[in-house]
Amino acid sequence: MFKILKKEALNPTVTKMVIDAPLVARKAQPGQFIIYRASEDGERVPLTIADYDREAGTVTIIFQIVGGSTMELNALSEGDSLVDFVGPLGTPSELEGLKKVAVVGGGVGCAIAYPTAKKLHELGAEVHSVVGFRNKDLVILEKEFEAVSARVEKMSDDGSWGEKGLVTNALEKLIKEGNQYDEVIAIGPLVMMKFVCQLTKQYNIKTIVSMNPIMIDGTGMCGCCRLTVGGKTKFACVDGPDFDGHEVDFDEAMHRGGMYREFEAHAREAACNLLKKEVE
Repeated sequence: MFKILKKEALNPTVTKMVIDAPLVARKAQPGQFIIYRASEDGERVPLTIADYDREAGTVTIIFQIVGGSTMELNALSEGDSLVDFVGPLGTPSELEGLKKVAVVGGGVGCAIAYPTAKKLHELGAEVHSVVGFRNKDLVILEKEFEAVSARVEKMSDDGSWGEKGLVTNALEKLIKEGNQYDEVIAIGPLVMMKFVCQLTKQYNIKTIVSMNPIMIDGTGMCGCCRLTVGGKTKFACVDGPDFDGHEVDFDEAMHRGGMYREFEAHAREAACNLLKKEVE
């Protein structure tokens, strides 16, 4: 059993948990993920590792409450335990040797972008972080990004936090200022990563994206995270989740990601009813 040592609501829909998992913490790297089960009959769900502490033996996960399984996870409290917490899985991000990098995070994707920015900072790279949210109420990890970045560009759709606009606006501004990046790393909604890649392709800047948004089973067996990269079929969970963004077929990935919305809605409704009965 894997005890929840700390639980914190980062905003109304995003929760942070610190899990006692020393074996996972021992080998965890940025870009990798775990698979959890909240209960014996619960669904297996992949979540990217948001942080880890090898000495304390802990792994941090940050998740958005969007469906039945994340609702079940969020119903647990500090001191409760998860049935399964398997990992680290996936291929670690390749960060060695990079000197100057722009890390672009969108929404809850910032929970994945942060450990990448942190590791780059630890390796001595100059990190420019571009982070975007719909509004100020959804902001997460602001201080954490500031601590590991030489520069942070803050964007929001409505202008209530940082500047009004898209992360691509801020990234293009940085590029036009003369910043020469070894690499851009973009993590967030598929549509955001698509337009970041369209921008960086114009400037011939290598861009890595994390395709974790389309992962479901986490082992490659379900086929749901199948995508086309450079004309070849890949699986986000076993071949990635990091890929060359200029080679990813984002339109195909977005179509696949939208196939499960109706199922997710039914699962969310069922979870709501179950939690209500438990409260009653």
